[in-house]
Amino acid sequence: MRLILLGAPGAGKGTQANFIKEKYNIPQISTGDMLRAAIKAGTELGLAAKKVMDAGGLVSDDIIIGLVKDRLAQPDCANGYLFDGFPRTIAQADAMKDGGVAVDYVLEIAVPDEQIIERMDGRRCHPASGRVYHVKFNPPKEEGKDDVTGEPLVQRDDDKAEVVKKRLDVYHNQTEVLLGYYNTWAQTGEPGAPKYRRIEGVGPVEQIRDSAFAALSK
Repeated sequence: MRLILLGAPGAGKGTQANFIKEKYNIPQISTGDMLRAAIKAGTELGLAAKKVMDAGGLVSDDIIIGLVKDRLAQPDCANGYLFDGFPRTIAQADAMKDGGVAVDYVLEIAVPDEQIIERMDGRRCHPASGRVYHVKFNPPKEEGKDDVTGEPLVQRDDDKAEVVKKRLDVYHNQTEVLLGYYNTWAQTGEPGAPKYRRIEGVGPVEQIRDSAFAALSK
């Protein structure tokens, strides 16, 4: 199973990625993790990336694709792999395609913006333990306090509605075009074209998981 997971920030990709990784016994490929590992290992690509990053620049798609290919050659990718958060742009998608990075499925998790904002803005967490609540969907026993310790809950800055809206704007402006890119490519039926599947990311987590598994089995 070689797939790309697409969807807006807060659509639940991380949660579903964990289910998919376990079911298919595949690693999740994060470009951030790959960059850090390559820099730490002092590989040729890692050193090239570090030079760019130290100068405050963005690592080129060529370097990223090189890192991706190195990562996919490792033994844990024998059964496949899952990309979450990559590619982010058409240029990166083209570079993957031109680089021969094989993809079986592209799975889109679709959630309306207003639901994502409600989902994120209502989150509260207990910093010391990492326990997470939601003011509407999973409220603490006592408002604003952790169930176990009674300590105050906090709202993370990047969960605040105005920040979530900005992140969604970036997604719609930069990354959403990939939905059309992969859908169009899938419809060509060309050799190497992935299958495109879209599921609704609203409802109980288990229901979304079952929808994802069903979509990836046909």
